[in-house]
Amino acid sequence: MAYLDNIAVFVRVIELGNLSAAGRDMRISPAVTSNRIKELEKHLGVRLFNRTTRQLMPTEHGSIFYSEAKQILAAIAKAEASIANLSGQPRGTIRVTAPLGLGRRLIASGIPEFHDLYPDIEVRLRLSDHTVDILKEGIDVAFRLGDIEDSSLRLRGIMECERVLVAAPDYLEKRGEPAQISDLIKKKHDCLMLRYPGSREFYWTLQTPSGPQKFEFHGPYDSDDGDVLTQWALAGRGIINKPRFEVEAYLRDGHLREILTQTPPTPVQLAAVYPHKKLQDTKVRMLLDFMAERCQRLIREKLNGLAATPTGK
Repeated sequence: MAYLDNIAVFVRVIELGNLSAAGRDMRISPAVTSNRIKELEKHLGVRLFNRTTRQLMPTEHGSIFYSEAKQILAAIAKAEASIANLSGQPRGTIRVTAPLGLGRRLIASGIPEFHDLYPDIEVRLRLSDHTVDILKEGIDVAFRLGDIEDSSLRLRGIMECERVLVAAPDYLEKRGEPAQISDLIKKKHDCLMLRYPGSREFYWTLQTPSGPQKFEFHGPYDSDDGDVLTQWALAGRGIINKPRFEVEAYLRDGHLREILTQTPPTPVQLAAVYPHKKLQDTKVRMLLDFMAERCQRLIREKLNGLAATPTGK
């Protein structure tokens, strides 16, 4: 079993790129992670990584062993899932990722509830507004808001979410309320964008009489955290493009005001994506069913004013 544990650590080091990240993911210390790699190298009689002060790169032997080791772990996981299916007692670990705002509002609080129902299933949640490479990093389920273009993944749609353009009343009083899309550009309004390395969101797609059109807008600063954009908007610093359920409480209490209601942003799809093979894993299907129902219910509650007002005004 120790040998399989060492292989599992090795695979996570490759997938996550460094010892510390792999250790955190597997809940072991960097020292233990390093020792397990050394034990594996000693057993195999080869060096698996080239180590420098800044990088940890697999050797040729390491790359070959990773390809085969990943298949071994996948076969074991499939075998365990088959037994769990027969016994009716799913167990194991599910790695989940979601954007920061979506994860905080809808996913994170549901993890303990899911674990209460299925105590033999461990869930490891990673929240990030950066796009996570699901296959490379060994993610089982990713919840996303937006277009899903990766054809190598399966998609389960959860619901379509309306988006709105909003700003604080004091910003609109100071800068003037846009009457049409061109006002955002001509009057040089501050549009606060979600941007990060690899991001493609350098524009907003708005619904016009001619159909959906992409427009490039600009602002004095941007962020890779969607909740930071909301806080800036609440502080009167600019206009943001958000799913309505995220800002509905602020619209209701007057801290934000919707603008350009005749040409709103196009809706965005809330969906779960996962590798094709995970469809056979009962615990993954159970998590998808649980979270899909929960997300739909919480979003409706937020839109109907039944959920608590967001914190951090």
